[in-house]
Amino acid sequence: MSVVYRIALVLVIIGAINWGFIGFFRFDLVAYLFGGQTAVLSRWIYAFIGLAGLISLPILVMRFDEDEDLDTTDLDPYSRIDRNPSYGMEAGEEADFIEVKTTEVKKVEKKDSKNKYK
Repeated sequence: MSVVYRIALVLVIIGAINWGFIGFFRFDLVAYLFGGQTAVLSRWIYAFIGLAGLISLPILVMRFDEDEDLDTTDLDPYSRIDRNPSYGMEAGEEADFIEVKTTEVKKVEKKDSKNKYK
């Protein structure tokens, strides 16, 4: 996540906390700290928090591909943790077991070929 989005997210969190104070306690923290709602500094903070909310909108649909913490090299292909999950379900299509049958046939053929040379 870029620095701009992190700063915007911090400002949005500050705004959410301020709205929580207003909703629960009828106390405007920004107005209290910076000289009232009509003070210039308070209005600037309100404006920055509003812009941060607009900047944070793409975070709703952003795909976080830059996560290096998740090691997906040894995950099951049908796992929900996989980056490209399989949406198959129990009632969906069944797996094709043709390859399994052919490998069993090859094993039987190998055993028969060993018996021919005895």
